[in-house]
Amino acid sequence: MFLAESQIEYKKGEYHLSRNALINENLSYVKSIVCRMAGHLPSCVEIDDLINSGIIGLIEAAEHYNPDKNIKFRTYAAFRIRGAILTELRSRDFLSRSTRQKRRELEAAYLKLEQELCREANDEEVAEELGIDLDEFYKIKKMTSVSFISFDEIGLYSNEQKKDMMSFLTDGRNVYNASSVARIKETEEAVAREIEHLPEKEQIVISLYYWDELTMKEIGNVLSLTESRVSQIHSNAIFHLRVRLRKNNIIED
Repeated sequence: MFLAESQIEYKKGEYHLSRNALINENLSYVKSIVCRMAGHLPSCVEIDDLINSGIIGLIEAAEHYNPDKNIKFRTYAAFRIRGAILTELRSRDFLSRSTRQKRRELEAAYLKLEQELCREANDEEVAEELGIDLDEFYKIKKMTSVSFISFDEIGLYSNEQKKDMMSFLTDGRNVYNASSVARIKETEEAVAREIEHLPEKEQIVISLYYWDELTMKEIGNVLSLTESRVSQIHSNAIFHLRVRLRKNNIIED
C-alpha cells in the first residue's frame, strides 16, 4: 500500500522511506506525461523507452525535492520528468537541429505568405512555398508541439542561466539573474495574450490539455471529435502561437 503524499514525513532519519513513497505514488504520473508527449511523436518511438527515461527523472526529483520550498512534489517532478524525456528524444535525433531548422523554415514561410497575402496562409500554400508535400508538412508541424519553447529561443543560452531558471520555475527560488526571470515572465504574458487571438476551438483544446490536463482522447469525447482531429487542432494552435511569438520578437531564431 502506497503512502499518500500528505502522509509522508520528511524527517532526516526517514529520508529513504519518503523517497521511495514519492516514487511509488507518482509512477502512474510518469506514464501520463509520456502518453501526452507521445501523441506528437512518430509511431517508431518506443513508449517504454520514454517511460524508463521519465522514471529516471522522477527518481532525480525525489532525491532533490525539498518540502521546505512549499511547492507540491508533483509540480516539481513534472519538470524533471519532461526534461529527462526530452533529453532521451534529443539523443535519438527526434528533436535534432535539422528538425528544429525545418520548423523555423516552416514558420518563416508562413510569415512570408501572411505578409504577401494579407491573410493567414493555409497548409497547402505553406507546403508549396517550402516545396514539400503535405505529409512532410504535417510531420514537421506535429513536431512543433513536442517542445513548445526552448530556453535558447527566449535568450537563455548558458548552462548557468538555464539552471537558474529551472530553480525559479520549480521551487520559486530567488535567482541572481533578474533579467532572465523578467524574460520568462514576459514570455508567459505574451503567450496568454496570443492564446486569446486563437480560433475558439484551438483555445478550448489548449485550455483542456494544459490547464485541465485531459488527454487528447478525453478532449475528443468532450468536443465530440476524433482523437486525431484533436491532435491536429492542438498542433495548429501551437504552430500559430509560435508564429505570432516570433513575429512579435518574443522568441528568437
